Amino acid sequence: MKYIFALIVCLGMMPLSAQQTFTDKLQQVVESEGRIILHQDKSITDLVNGSMTKPSSSSSKRGQVDSTALHDTDSTSVDSLSLGPKVRINGYRIQVYFGDNSRKGKTEARAAGFRFRNYFPNHSVYVSFVSPHWLCRVGDFRTREEASEVLRQIRSMGIFREAVVVKSKVNVRL
Repeated sequence: MKYIFALIVCLGMMPLSAQQTFTDKLQQVVESEGRIILHQDKSITDLVNGSMTKPSSSSSKRGQVDSTALHDTDSTSVDSLSLGPKVRINGYRIQVYFGDNSRKGKTEARAAGFRFRNYFPNHSVYVSFVSPHWLCRVGDFRTREEASEVLRQIRSMGIFREAVVVKSKVNVRL
């Protein structure tokens, strides 16, 4: 009988201990330990504690970020106007400029992109900073052979003598 009573008391207390959230447990004052005070938005508290609520329309608009702001490359292409989903796959690009980390390097990388675009308007141009160098890479090629063909055209025109084919994640249309 004692065991049954003890079991009922223990089972009765379990829901009481389950009512305490993770953030509440963090903020408990325990002797001989530090004290934690959390200053955060209610949505973060809900996320951490596992009680997700549907976001209101105003908060979802506030949290949206323009996807172009997340990319570290400037890309322009005639192909970007066409419809269809883009996917990123392993492929090849042609690196037409490799510079230093100065403002001059950035300017030269962009200038190389504009020069390339004048000769080959149908290919994408990507100017990016990969620490500690500014790069200008062009094209989205699935195979090395496709990239090598365009590289031969570039070299036959006498522009971008330092251009090389490099492996990269490329954007292709399905």
